[in-house]
Amino acid sequence: MTIQQDIITKLGVKPTIDVDQEIDRRVNFLKEYVKQAGATGLLIAISGGVDSAVAVGLCKRATDELSQETGKEYMTLGVFQPYGEQDDIDHSYEVAEAFNLEHKVETNIAEAVDEITLETEYAFKVLKIHRHISRGGKGNVKARTRMVIQYSLAFDLNLLVVGTDHASEALTGFFTKWGDGAVDITPLSSLNKRQVRELARRLGVPSSVIDKAPTAGLWEGQTDEDELGVTYEDNSSYLEGKEIEPKVREILEKRYLSTQHKRQAIPGI
Repeated sequence: MTIQQDIITKLGVKPTIDVDQEIDRRVNFLKEYVKQAGATGLLIAISGGVDSAVAVGLCKRATDELSQETGKEYMTLGVFQPYGEQDDIDHSYEVAEAFNLEHKVETNIAEAVDEITLETEYAFKVLKIHRHISRGGKGNVKARTRMVIQYSLAFDLNLLVVGTDHASEALTGFFTKWGDGAVDITPLSSLNKRQVRELARRLGVPSSVIDKAPTAGLWEGQTDEDELGVTYEDNSSYLEGKEIEPKVREILEKRYLSTQHKRQAIPGI
């Protein structure tokens, strides 16, 4: 078995999908887990990107169906989490409107992130390390702070926190461990980015969101593809078992091997 075949098997990606079947399968997956957990619904952070938009569509369909089937009210809570001013936050609200999301709230993480940053830099100073927190380090603080707020809301509202991680992100380890990689359930996990976009079109995600350059919003101007040095088209083709340029294959496999720890549970002895 080649490294590519091994990765595809572990991440569970299909070379082609039936979009309607995948939507139904993932909605049922969410519904069953909510019932098993005794939760009253789902919480999803809406970034304004296609991944969270698809997750919103699946979550809203799942909680609507549960409410109809049981006679009890189940909710999908959408959370907008800008750091200060977010240029594309209108896309987040556009997604909420597209899925008629009744429950939504905006929580700005700027003050909390800046305080954590100051405390970190104070610790550097005590250690006689005269430097500011790195750009990537502050990006991780943003991701983890967002999760703290999500879980604070979810705990008291008895909701499950939904993640947007999918196979194309898992392949490259492009998520913050215990940041956006710390959630209760991941309904997109065995899809690649191309397949996520297929679901987006069927669910009715606005085209302005589907077609925008993917970004984790970690710093101004940051995009996933620039950061990784690989397009999502090549990433998706790799996960579908197709041949891609040897140099691109090398980048993807190197990143996969170097980020194994992100995909593993906390190790013990």
